[in-house]
Amino acid sequence: MFFNVLHLIPLSIISTALASHQCEPPLPYTFEIPTWQSQNFSCIGSPEVFTVGSSPGKGLGVFATRTLEPGDVILREAPVFRITPPEFRDGIGYSLHEMGALIRKEFNLLSESAKSEVLALHAYTNEAEKKALDGLVPIFRSNAYNTGTEIGLFPKIARINHSCRPSASYSWSEKLGKRVVYANRRIEEGEEIFVSYIPLLRTYEERQKRLDQYGFKCSCEACTHGRKESDRRRIDIQKAIEAFEPQMSLGVPQSKVGKKKALRNVDASLELVKLMEEEGLSDYYAKAYRIVAVSYARVENWEQAALWSVKGYGLRYMADPGSKDTREMHGLTKHMISKWNEEVRNKSMKEGASGL
Repeated sequence: MFFNVLHLIPLSIISTALASHQCEPPLPYTFEIPTWQSQNFSCIGSPEVFTVGSSPGKGLGVFATRTLEPGDVILREAPVFRITPPEFRDGIGYSLHEMGALIRKEFNLLSESAKSEVLALHAYTNEAEKKALDGLVPIFRSNAYNTGTEIGLFPKIARINHSCRPSASYSWSEKLGKRVVYANRRIEEGEEIFVSYIPLLRTYEERQKRLDQYGFKCSCEACTHGRKESDRRRIDIQKAIEAFEPQMSLGVPQSKVGKKKALRNVDASLELVKLMEEEGLSDYYAKAYRIVAVSYARVENWEQAALWSVKGYGLRYMADPGSKDTREMHGLTKHMISKWNEEVRNKSMKEGASGL
């Protein structure tokens, strides 16, 4: 007897990976039609899930007005303006004077209310820069985000403060022309919402140095409690990801040595997930889940490969349903489920034959 293995996937796995009150992503067994080719993925979401208020020691901050679950959309915002940056020079970066001219040109096209909103944003600058630069440059530098090949300014998103253990993530949606901020864990009503301004797989000292451009020192839990342990975990996570990257092919090792290494990699990939969860590095979970899925595939444990792939796909979908990473995880998950289906079918046929 043969049955479709897709119905064996625990609903708790699917709902945890794909849950969102505002979006309804496709379940794994609808993969035959790439849904982003025919559907509008705009998450609707309520405009009242956050409010801006005073944040102790940080000026203003953004707070949840109701309990948010992973995947809930907090904010979708189009840039008030964006620029194509000048040439990036190694060791120097962008010419701030060239940037200033581009920023000023776009700023002058704004309405008076939009100009006021931009000028109200925090900007860090030193005394030398105050004298040498257009005042819009520090505002833009302190609050802008990449939007593909351009850099855009998002006044509302700019109000969200930084944490090295953020409760929200964001991505640029080319399809919507907006930056989307969504909860990456449960956020309680009244809790301040945090995103990350910088890459997080760095030590405390490295992170603080990167934050100097914003003019503040981070005082989140990761930066104030158990700093040495946190640094060790983040270094180990970065090293593990780098070690796994050249081993992410789906080819099953044939030699004894290769098979033993593949088995060790399964344990190492699960340890990687554990370290990330201990650090609360939600932005990197999807990458880790993909590593676990591929590691299981290389030892032909298709059930676990499929389940971990579903979890990774769910997180990629939350970030941006139509992104390249989401499409890649879609294809990978479809492959994993197909192999698991084939495994169950073959097992069922063998059991049926033995019963004759």
